Amino acid sequence: MKYLDKFYQEWYLDYASYVILERAVPKIEDGLKPVQRRILHSMFEMHDNRFHKVANIIGHSMKYHPHGDASIGDALVNLTHRSMLIETQGNFGDIRTGDKAAAPRYIEAKLSNFAIDISFNKRLTNFQDSYDGRNKEPIVLPMKFPILLLNGVDGIAVGLSTKILPHNFQELIKASISILNEKTFRILPDFDNGGFIDVDDYKMGKKGGKVRLRSDIEISSKDQIIIKSVPYSVSTGSLIDSILKANDNGKIKIKNIEDNTAEEVNITINLPKGISPNKTIDGLYLFTQCEISISPNCCVIKDNKPVFTNINEVLTDSVYETRDLLMRELELEKSDLEQKWHLLSLEKIFIEKKIYRLIENASDWPEVIDIIKNALEPFLDQLKKSLTENDIIYLTELKIKKISRYDVDKTKDKLFSLENNLEEVVNDITHIKEYTIRFFEKILEKYGKNKFRKTKIEKFDTIKVKQAALTNKKLYIDYEQGFCGFSLKSCELLCECSEFDDIIVFRKDGSYLVTKVDEKKFVGKDIMYAGLWKKKDRHMIYNVVYLNNSDKKSYIKRFSIESIIRDKIYPIAKNIDQSKILYITGNPNSESETIKVNLHFKAKAKIKEYEYDFGEILIKNRLSKGNILTKYPIRKITQSEIGSSTFGGKKVWLERDIGKLNYDERGDLVGRFEVDDKLLIIYKTGDYELTTIDLNRRFNLSDVEIFKKFDNNDLITCLHYIGAKKSYYLKRFKIETNLVDRMFSFVDESRGSKFIKATINQNPSLKFSYRVKNGEKKEKLISVIDFIDIKGWKASGNKLPTMMRMSGFKFIDVEQTIDEPIQETEPVKESDKKDYNDNNKDLTLF
Repeated sequence: MKYLDKFYQEWYLDYASYVILERAVPKIEDGLKPVQRRILHSMFEMHDNRFHKVANIIGHSMKYHPHGDASIGDALVNLTHRSMLIETQGNFGDIRTGDKAAAPRYIEAKLSNFAIDISFNKRLTNFQDSYDGRNKEPIVLPMKFPILLLNGVDGIAVGLSTKILPHNFQELIKASISILNEKTFRILPDFDNGGFIDVDDYKMGKKGGKVRLRSDIEISSKDQIIIKSVPYSVSTGSLIDSILKANDNGKIKIKNIEDNTAEEVNITINLPKGISPNKTIDGLYLFTQCEISISPNCCVIKDNKPVFTNINEVLTDSVYETRDLLMRELELEKSDLEQKWHLLSLEKIFIEKKIYRLIENASDWPEVIDIIKNALEPFLDQLKKSLTENDIIYLTELKIKKISRYDVDKTKDKLFSLENNLEEVVNDITHIKEYTIRFFEKILEKYGKNKFRKTKIEKFDTIKVKQAALTNKKLYIDYEQGFCGFSLKSCELLCECSEFDDIIVFRKDGSYLVTKVDEKKFVGKDIMYAGLWKKKDRHMIYNVVYLNNSDKKSYIKRFSIESIIRDKIYPIAKNIDQSKILYITGNPNSESETIKVNLHFKAKAKIKEYEYDFGEILIKNRLSKGNILTKYPIRKITQSEIGSSTFGGKKVWLERDIGKLNYDERGDLVGRFEVDDKLLIIYKTGDYELTTIDLNRRFNLSDVEIFKKFDNNDLITCLHYIGAKKSYYLKRFKIETNLVDRMFSFVDESRGSKFIKATINQNPSLKFSYRVKNGEKKEKLISVIDFIDIKGWKASGNKLPTMMRMSGFKFIDVEQTIDEPIQETEPVKESDKKDYNDNNKDLTLF
C-alpha cells in the first residue's frame, strides 16, 4: 500500500522528466525539440517539392505529437522565423512588429533544399513508436549542421530552463572548419533584427553569462531621432509602449512618436525644442526597451539527461556528429558500390561464360542452384566477396532480353566507373576530416552567400541615471529658514536639475553637507551657499574665507570635494568646531578670483581695505586649515574680479570602443578644454563639424577621418575625386566657419565625387601608385606645400596629373625624399588613355 505523498513524489518526477525530455529542452544530437523534430519528419513524409497548406502539415504532425494543433502550429511558425529549414508562402507574421501569422488554412510551407541536404537519411535514422503506437517517429534526425546554434532555442521545463541565442550561418561554418583543423574559434550571437550587442560577459552562453542588446538609433536632426532596429525578442509595439511610459514618468521628454515600420524598422521620435537628442538616446537606452539584457543558459539533452554546457562544446559535439554521420554515409555508399560491382561481375561471368545454358536440363530448383554454383567456382577468385545463395537467385532472375542484348564493352565501362567511384569513396573515408571540411565549404558556398552578420558587436558604455536624467525640475531654496526643494515655488530659484541630483549646502556656522534633492527638505538655517554637487568633480573648486573662533583669525582656502557621505555634516576645516563662514563661492572650472577685504573700523591695522587674489594660494584638500588672511576682524568681503582657471581647463578623453568622451581618463587623451574650446571632426563623407564637449554624444569613429581639439591655426589638406571632371584634386584650407553642431561639406557634390584622404599635418607629402604603358607599377611622391597654396574651404583645389590606375593614396611626413619631381611627369597620351576613374571601378584605397 502506497501513501499519497509517495504517489505525488512519483508523479511529480515522472511529469518533470517528461517535460524536460519530451517538450522543453532540445537534444544535442540534432538540436531539435520533440515537436520540431516531429514537424520536420511529417513535412519530409509529405515532401513532393510543392507547398502544402500549414493546416495539412499540422494535421499530419498530430500522428506523432500528442499536444494538439495549437502547439504544432506555433512551433511551425517559430521555425519559419528563425530557421533556413522551411520555405514559406503567405503571411507568417513578423517578429519585429509582433504581428501574428495568418490562419493555417491560408498559409503554405515546404521543406527547403537546405533541410533536405542536411536533415534526412532514413538509413541512418533510428525510429521508435509514436505516442499511440500506430506510427514510427525518429528518435533523432541525422542532422549534419549545428542547427541548434543557428536557430537558438527557449524552453522552460520543471526545475530548469534553457536559452540558447541564435548565431550567424557563415560564422558557424567557419568555426566548424576551425574545429576540424584543431584551431581556436569564437562564435557570438547574431540576430535578424540587427542592432548592437555587447558580449563582454557572454561566457560562451553558459549559465551566469549575460549579453546586452541595443537598438540602432540615429539622429536625423536636432529635434528628431529614428530607431532603426529593435532588440531580439522585443517588438515595435512593446518598444513604443516602453517609450511612452518613460515619457509619462518624466524619464525622457518627447513630442510625439510615429511607427513607420515597413520592410525596415523605422520608429520616428520628434523632440520638443531645447531637448538634447544625445541625452534622449541615453534615456532611451536606460529607461526603455531600446536596451535589454539577456541571460543565456545553455542546457541540452545528452545521453537522455539534461546537461548544462556552453556553445563551444555544443558546436564541437555537432561538428563531430556531422563527421560521424558523413562517415556512416560513406560506408553505406561503399557497401552499395561493392555490391553493385559484385553483382555486375557475376552477370559478366554468367553471361560471357554462357552458364545460363547449363540449367536447361535441370529437373528442379535445387539442381539449378547447384549447377550455377558449381559453374561459378572456377571464377570466384575474380570476385571481391564470397558467393551467396541470394547472388545465385539474382542471376536466375536475369531477363532473356538483357542476356540477349548483353554488351561486353559497356559492362567493362560500368565496372571501371564503379571501381573509380569506390576508390574515391575509400579515399574519402581515409581522409574523413578533409571530406567533412569540403562538405561544410559546399554548404557555405551553396547557402551562405547573403548570410552576413546583422548584429554589430560593440562595447557598450555604462549609462548612469544622473547622466541620462532630464533636467526637468526647478530647485528652490529658502536661505534663512534652511529649506530647499521642488515645491518651494514662493522662494528663490536656485537652479534647474533632475530628480537624481545631489545638492551641497554650506551654512554660516562653518558646516556643510551633501544631500539628495527632494520635494522639500530641511538642510539647516543660515545658508551661505548652495549648488549642485557631482562626485569626483575635481574642477569644482570652492573659494572660502572663514573665521576661526578659537584664535579669532580669518583663514582663506581653496578646495574641492570629490567624495563624501551623503547627509553627514562636515566642518569647514579639520579640528575646527567653532567657525563662521565670511565668504564662499563655487567655481565649476576651478576659476580663481580677487576679493576686496574691508576690515572693521575698530581694527588696529593701518590698511583697512585691500585686495587678495585667490590664485596666490594652492588648492588643497577639504580638511586643510588654509592660509591666514588677517588677524583683524573683517567687516565685509566683496568680489572684485573673476580670474582664470587654475587647472587650465578639463582634460577630455575619448573611449574609442564606445565612441564617447569622458573626464575619467578612459581611452585616448583628446586635449585640455576650456569653456569655449571646440572639437573638430572631419568625416570620411567629406564633411567637417565643430562641436562642444558633450559627454552624452556617441561618435561613430568608423566614419571619422580626423578627431581633435580645434585650433584656429589648423590647416587641413584633403584629396578628393571630382566625378564631373573624372580627376583627383588636392586642396588646403582652414576652418572659416564658427557655427557648432552643423556639417559643412568641403568636397565636390557632383555625381561620382568622393572624399579620399585628409590630414592636419602642416607640411605633408602625398604618395600614390600608378601604372605605365607596359603595366609596370610605379610610385609618386608630391610635396603638397609646393603643389598648392592655402585656399578657401569651398575651393576645388589643384588637379593632380592624370595617370593610369592611380591608387594607394597616402599622406606621409615631408621629410621623405621626392623620387619624381612633379614637373618631370610624362602625361599619358590621349590614344593610350583609359577612363580608369569612371565609377571608381579600379580605385583601391587604404
